[in-house]
Amino acid sequence: MDSANTPAPALALVRSMLKNRVFPPFAAWGSFLIRITRRNGCFDAFLRVFEESCRLVLDENVEPMKPDMASCNEVLDGCCRELGSVAAAERVVEIMSTMGMSPDLQSFGSLAFLYASKGLESRIVELDKLMDALGFSDKIIVLKNLISGYVKSGSLESVSSEILRALKERHDKSSYCLDEDTYGEVVKGFTDGGRIKDLASLIIQAQELESSQDSVGIDRSIGFGIVNACVGLNLLDKAHSILDEMNAQGAPVGLGVYSSILKAYCKEQRTAEAAQLVTEISAAGLQLDANSYDALIDASMSAQDFQSAFSLFRDMREARIPDLKTSYLTIMTGLTENNRPELMASFLDTVVDDPRIEIATHDWNSIIHAFCKVGRLEDAQRTYRRMIFLRFEPNNQTYLSLINGYVSGEKCFSVLILWTDIRKKEFVQFDHDLVDAFLYAMVKGGFFDAAMQVVEKAQELKIFIDKWRHKQAFMENHKKLRISKIRRRNFRKLEALIAFKNWAGLNA
Repeated sequence: MDSANTPAPALALVRSMLKNRVFPPFAAWGSFLIRITRRNGCFDAFLRVFEESCRLVLDENVEPMKPDMASCNEVLDGCCRELGSVAAAERVVEIMSTMGMSPDLQSFGSLAFLYASKGLESRIVELDKLMDALGFSDKIIVLKNLISGYVKSGSLESVSSEILRALKERHDKSSYCLDEDTYGEVVKGFTDGGRIKDLASLIIQAQELESSQDSVGIDRSIGFGIVNACVGLNLLDKAHSILDEMNAQGAPVGLGVYSSILKAYCKEQRTAEAAQLVTEISAAGLQLDANSYDALIDASMSAQDFQSAFSLFRDMREARIPDLKTSYLTIMTGLTENNRPELMASFLDTVVDDPRIEIATHDWNSIIHAFCKVGRLEDAQRTYRRMIFLRFEPNNQTYLSLINGYVSGEKCFSVLILWTDIRKKEFVQFDHDLVDAFLYAMVKGGFFDAAMQVVEKAQELKIFIDKWRHKQAFMENHKKLRISKIRRRNFRKLEALIAFKNWAGLNA
């Protein structure tokens, strides 16, 4: 019957049982009937059944018919919201009192909504005094209901007054915190009535109060709550209008107002607009935290909006944010994944002197590898030279990327130059992969003198080399090599060739 939304038969059944003095426990049918009658607009019919049930408890001592506190509060809330009847609500409160139940925060919240929606200010004052007398100090539930009631009645001035009054009375950051639903109601009320200017004024006044309260975080400010509700309701244009109105009134815009718009930009990947807004924030003398910058830069890189990411990172540095590591890595990783080594190189150049960023050899290696991967060997070589100039020490990965790039680009002579440059340097840690790569390039390029130098280096360091791979390289590239022609031109090269063939076992 619950899913069928048919309260009439259930009401008729309960009335019949009561008439015939059959008294099923209220718990067996009360909550169900409250729920479906509120949902179907016939709560007034249930209220009469409820009052009869309570009369049986009070007059005839039929205890099973007694509703619990939760059910009484549900009935009271129905009187306040569905019926909007002050008389009915206060009658339910009187019945509760007669049955020995004192109103709790839920009860006061329902009454607050009713009195606010009816504009009964004197009753609201009495309600507040009664709560104080009963020792209720946490009035956030009542505040939310007051705001809802004022919004329903269209008394937006009262909404503003109530929010500001509560803000003035805040003792700590946990004593006042409206939820998203309440902020959503406020925004709907003001925007549906075309009251953007008043909504901006509310934020401005709230900011003035919050500025003297050190405990107020950005995400707990009134400005953040209102603008965040605009974003949540897909009213980003209204959020912009609030921002414009605050600027028009010459008021400083708090970081909380900007924060939600920035988050919306991130979500929608409107990164260029986000970067522009960050510039405005900085110009206003405000400063985002590192997490906000990190999120914005991550969104920019995800949208492949590299220029916005660079702009945001520049703002981040100028704002003297101490921790730049996360955003730096996000940018470098994104550029690597998108094969943009030229942007990686220029970006690294702009930050290389910043002590907050720990740049290491692997950063340069990423750029060199990326350049080699796309065949931009001159750029890779230029990056390598700059790396050395800035006193970053190359490692095996640096050399392997260059060697593989040169070999793929048929530039084995460049590998010969590299070998000549580093073969006697003490800081180079030759291992199997590096020796093997050098030897393959030397054989492929026909530089047998250098090839034998590599072999000697391997023997010196006791590094095993698979000769078969290099035999294949020789056969693929020098199968038709004429020894007599080499003898006439360069005897030393002939000696190196013979030495290599003997080492590789090719003479047999």
